[in-house]
Amino acid sequence: MERIILQKLLKWKNSPYRKPLILKGVRQVGKTWLLKEFGKRYYENTVYLNFDENVEYKQFFEKCKDVNRILQNLRLASGQKIEPQKTLLIFDEVQDCPEVINALKYFCENAPQYHVACAGSLLGITLAKPSSFPVGKVNFMQVDPMNFTEFLQANGDENLKRYMESVDTLEPIPDAFFNPLYEKLKMYFITGGMPESVLMWTEAHDIEAMQEALASIIEAYERDFAKHPDIHEFPKISMIWKSIPSQLSRENKKFIYKVVKEGARAREYEDALQWLVNARLVHKIYRSNAPRLPMAAYDDLSAFKIYLADVGLLRRLSQLAPSAFTEGTRLFTEFKGALSENFVLQSLISQFEVVPRYWSQSNPPYEVDFLIQRENDIIPIEVKSAINTTSKSMRKFKEMFSEEVKLRVRFSLGNLRLDDDVLNIPLFMVDYADKLIGMAMKQH
Repeated sequence: MERIILQKLLKWKNSPYRKPLILKGVRQVGKTWLLKEFGKRYYENTVYLNFDENVEYKQFFEKCKDVNRILQNLRLASGQKIEPQKTLLIFDEVQDCPEVINALKYFCENAPQYHVACAGSLLGITLAKPSSFPVGKVNFMQVDPMNFTEFLQANGDENLKRYMESVDTLEPIPDAFFNPLYEKLKMYFITGGMPESVLMWTEAHDIEAMQEALASIIEAYERDFAKHPDIHEFPKISMIWKSIPSQLSRENKKFIYKVVKEGARAREYEDALQWLVNARLVHKIYRSNAPRLPMAAYDDLSAFKIYLADVGLLRRLSQLAPSAFTEGTRLFTEFKGALSENFVLQSLISQFEVVPRYWSQSNPPYEVDFLIQRENDIIPIEVKSAINTTSKSMRKFKEMFSEEVKLRVRFSLGNLRLDDDVLNIPLFMVDYADKLIGMAMKQH
């Protein structure tokens, strides 16, 4: 499979300011494969060390801070050469090895000529703990599930990918491209972007194997919940996780603790929820009081929505059968459009540096699904799961914040077009949101 992040890894390799790399991402998102593939493509040799399989390797780091001695021990233990510039040294499953993570500081300071990359499941949890950490001595890179563009490429639809890349005017997409893209998007809602699930579909078109792959991934995540240091948090994490489809199927998708358990209170469950956020299994999106900078200054910390890391996992966790693919627009409208919102959020998070927010008011009720920061502009975004795209909330938002709002964006099943200050983007073009918004800002 071709992953876009391989180009980011190549930039890291060639950067004069390169530091040891920590690759973050949920379990089974493809971190190990990426690093091995990267090493195979761009280095003379790759030395792969797994600290879960080879626990004894940890000893090389426990009492020794001398990088040359550590490297000598790793050469002897692995039986492989480790050369500056020519070898990619991969440390995998380092989440339970603080000594290995701390040693990155010495690689950065005393042996910058060696190319070192780390990965591990639940690394987000480890890095969130207050401990001795090589601050400023490492580069971070986030690996997210495959986006729709990568799915098309894996599925052999290079022509559709190239067409979307070539769009340079805000004019309707011809039916010859629109219709197949719409059908492929429905399939992506079924498989999601986890590499194993995508592989089961693109190579064998095996729905049963794809369903089983997603179920296995969810089961692995649920086993990970038991790794919380406080065993009493385990059932709380599990209950929050299983409540997500219910949370998102409500008209108002604001997270409510009593949906998790009757009588549940925030202070009892917020640590469990934070564990899921740190693990990057869920995205937490705060309510914003106003579209102004900096966005964090206008957060309402008591109101937020949560979404899953991957739309396919949400579909599987919700027990929505793949047969929904054949039922018109059901995949887009089911659960009050939650799958569409989750899909759009996944792509926005990877495109824009600042985490999106949402905006709402209760009396009378209005809600804008997401607010994104693009350069110094705050842009309201609405996700519509149908062709009918009228929106009272977007009109109200424009009315209340007319000076701040230069452009409004709507993702829907409608075609690409710019109507005054409203840009309608077909759902299947969400990966090109930044480019299309830039074009609309210039034109408008």
